[in-house]
Amino acid sequence: MDVREAIRTKRDGGELSVAQIERFLGAYVAGEVEEYQAAAMLMAVFIQGLCAAELECWTRAMMNSGRVMSFAGLGRPVVDKHSTGGVGDKVSIPLAPALAACGVAVPMISGRGLGHTGGTLDKLEAIPGFRTDLDAEQFARAVAEVGLALGAQTDDLVPADRRLYALRDATGLVESIPLIASSILSKKLAEGLDALVLDVKFGSGAFLPDVERGAELARTMIALAESMGLRTVAYQTTMARPLGRTAGHTLEIEESLECLRGEGPADLRELVCTFGGELLASCGVAANHEDGGARIAAALDDGTAFETFERAVERQGGTSGALEDTERLPHANGRYLWRTSRPGAARYVDVRALGSAIASLGGVRARPGEAIDLGVGLRFLFDEGQELSAGDALVEIHHRDGRGLEQAMAHLERAIEIGEAVAPTPLVLARFAS
Repeated sequence: MDVREAIRTKRDGGELSVAQIERFLGAYVAGEVEEYQAAAMLMAVFIQGLCAAELECWTRAMMNSGRVMSFAGLGRPVVDKHSTGGVGDKVSIPLAPALAACGVAVPMISGRGLGHTGGTLDKLEAIPGFRTDLDAEQFARAVAEVGLALGAQTDDLVPADRRLYALRDATGLVESIPLIASSILSKKLAEGLDALVLDVKFGSGAFLPDVERGAELARTMIALAESMGLRTVAYQTTMARPLGRTAGHTLEIEESLECLRGEGPADLRELVCTFGGELLASCGVAANHEDGGARIAAALDDGTAFETFERAVERQGGTSGALEDTERLPHANGRYLWRTSRPGAARYVDVRALGSAIASLGGVRARPGEAIDLGVGLRFLFDEGQELSAGDALVEIHHRDGRGLEQAMAHLERAIEIGEAVAPTPLVLARFAS
């Protein structure tokens, strides 16, 4: 293949052929395309986009660049959920065991945090001994025995995405709708799913803050997934405020455990029941998404979701006793109450700055492979729009020996404003289905 000709075709707004796409991605994974050539192709796609046929072919070629899972003999539907991420977004942790408790299988491939967000894998590794580095056989066995596995993308699973995402991140080409859609769906399709739900965030803490851009991404992924035979529903949910009451790895595990006991913050429970209900309905386990949501709520309230999570933790090497005695989780040794200096109504104006605050404390990595402090984080002590008096505590900062405390407070000043009361944005803005 003439790589330069393929790059020129896309650079000039032309349509890549099936052969060009398959050969380009295959050669890239095989090391036969230089990084600078791949970067040039990504830039051309970033600027010119991909038509529907190109996007389907690109996604299919990425999916087939490595191993594709199959759970055909499992005897239960296979489902998953993906979120575009945000501050305090811990939905996957209680959702997966609740779904498994309702009779479906969840082979959840998750990622690590980077930028202003925390990653599901990092949060799970706050549980002592919990292993996310499962090989293919271990992952499949966990799904078969427990109904779920919570693991990382392996080297042989969609290797094209692993390499292309790192290159996009290094070259400032992340915020491309076709490249985001193909990245997400190539991995989900490689899981051998029967149904998928997508959570597309909007607001100041989202990677795509603009509502219309988020809606475009949701519609693109719905059409792409359906064209490849995967039943998919997408929701737009707010990241104009953090999800739940905490942000930070141990703190979010503790809050997830509350949800798994039928307790915890109402917004977290609502999304778990909403997404779980959609998945149970999509694969025929529930009559509709309302019935499915009621089944998920029952699994949270009667303890079966928590018990399933205990089995999953034990199966993946974790200390299940730490789920009952959360003092065994890693905690920071310092607490500081950040208070308002004047009266008024509190509201979030820059949620991304909350992630920057956690990064200052050492809880978010700036680059892949960097060590992070799982015990630091933030606990939010107010409801948006709540009237406060001068001196009221807004945020409990969990820090280690004061590291980054001053910087974290500076970020909180940017994140939270005291002024006139404003109606909060809705938790769920829209639902998209084919």
